[in-house]
Amino acid sequence: MSELDVLVVDDDFMVARIHTQFVDRTPGFRVVGVSSTGQAALDDVARLRPDLVLLDVHLPDITGIDVLRRLRASGDDVGVLVVTAAREADTVRAAAAGGAAHYLVKPFDYDDLRVRLESFRAAHVALASGAPRQDDIDAVFGAATSAPTAALPKGLSPETADAVETALAERGELSATECAEAVGISRVSARRYLEHFVARGNVTVRLQYGGAGRPERRYRRA
Repeated sequence: MSELDVLVVDDDFMVARIHTQFVDRTPGFRVVGVSSTGQAALDDVARLRPDLVLLDVHLPDITGIDVLRRLRASGDDVGVLVVTAAREADTVRAAAAGGAAHYLVKPFDYDDLRVRLESFRAAHVALASGAPRQDDIDAVFGAATSAPTAALPKGLSPETADAVETALAERGELSATECAEAVGISRVSARRYLEHFVARGNVTVRLQYGGAGRPERRYRRA
């Protein structure tokens, strides 16, 4: 399959530039346009016909949710990945009701976006055939299979996965290091489990800034 075309929508040109770089780093995707307002986004979707829109909610003229609603009202089923600092439940529900493929809260790093882009591409590929199988349909809807252990990547065990989920439930929020100490595994292993849950949508992650070095990734149950 050829590369998927992406439209980046954000009124902050520096943020739009970073998101553009993230998309262009990801195999199978290319940015074909950048919009800084809601109306420009609607015009660019009609003109460029992208496969996916990275859509911010806070725009200077109309909200990203309004953009999404207008797209759907016009019959446009372009893929939408909401990328925003907005965390209000009503906004999340509206995005889901509008058929957004994913909802990613700022700030995030490259891996956060990459796993969602790859998930979108997998769903896109699954529908490329005229008669998708049940596994393909599950990829589109993000459905859990009847065998939870089959969903774990190679090298991850269901028992340890349960222990990580329990630690998250008990502590509320954890870093990979804190999770490793709570469960009794290495930090690298803890991060693999946590990132798997993030990709599956069960866990959210935020970046905690402070001090020297890279910001700390903090995980909590979605």
